Amino acid sequence: MRRAVRSVVRSVFALALLAGFAVPAAAQDVLKVAVPQRGSWDAGVPELGQRGGIFKKHGLQLEILYTSAGPESIQALIAGGVDIATASGVSAAFGTFAKGAPIRIIGSEIIGSPDLFWYVPANSPVRKIEDLNGKAVAFSLTGSSSHAALLALVAQYNLKLKPTSTGSISATITQTMTGQVDVGFGAVPFGLDMVEDGRVRIIVTGNDVVALRTRTGRVNITNVATFTNRKDALARFNRAYKETVDWMYSDPAALKIYGEFSGLPDTIVRKVRELMPKDSMATDRIVGVDQIMAEAVQNKFLAAPLSKEQLAELIRTGDLQ
Repeated sequence: MRRAVRSVVRSVFALALLAGFAVPAAAQDVLKVAVPQRGSWDAGVPELGQRGGIFKKHGLQLEILYTSAGPESIQALIAGGVDIATASGVSAAFGTFAKGAPIRIIGSEIIGSPDLFWYVPANSPVRKIEDLNGKAVAFSLTGSSSHAALLALVAQYNLKLKPTSTGSISATITQTMTGQVDVGFGAVPFGLDMVEDGRVRIIVTGNDVVALRTRTGRVNITNVATFTNRKDALARFNRAYKETVDWMYSDPAALKIYGEFSGLPDTIVRKVRELMPKDSMATDRIVGVDQIMAEAVQNKFLAAPLSKEQLAELIRTGDLQ
């Protein structure tokens, strides 16, 4: 009898050990990620990579929180509600860091601003860039990439307009079509269906703003606590992120998943990848730092340029290769 009991105990113990050893192999590190503008192509990398199984392959499970714009994501990051904030305006990131916020840049989200555009209802008298003078022109939130881009547009064309914060892209569409603002802002793919069916006309795009073409426009950031304590998970996040971008531009399955995620018609989904060149989504370098700082000072996101020591503390892409 005792032998039988000992045999059962040994069997149970062995099964427990096997179960215990199986858990780490199956477990995924959880990263909470704040992402603005749900449904966009470039900011959709975490969602698409998760749906495509790429982050799981790197031992990561993402909990994604969608926000209306980058500044909201930064606030969630500073408060400790998330581990990573993607697609945050680079001027806001620099300015927030300069004010003492415990954040670190871990990657570029987009170079240039090929996704941004400003539009008017079809019956609007606005026909060209100069017609923006005196008009209320939308951007999302103060410190966002659309805000910095609008200010760069103003500087390039010496415009006298009224920059107006309108929040999310969907809220902006409503405010533009009801006349609360004269000119709305959009980002690929949002609003392309309205352009196609003639309800709105695009007046100017991010590609028309020279200052935006050669520098990083949005960045991915983390907080100091996550950077210090979870560097390995962040490195795997960056590798999975880069692999997802490669997949998005090479596999038709990525477009199918994107269509399901965004709810956009196939005609728009097929255009998105053409309008957003892959090289604009290079992740491992921050481009045009001097220009970024000069613009941030000019637009009062920064009181003064960051020192070399501050830049080395802020930009940590090289630590996560």
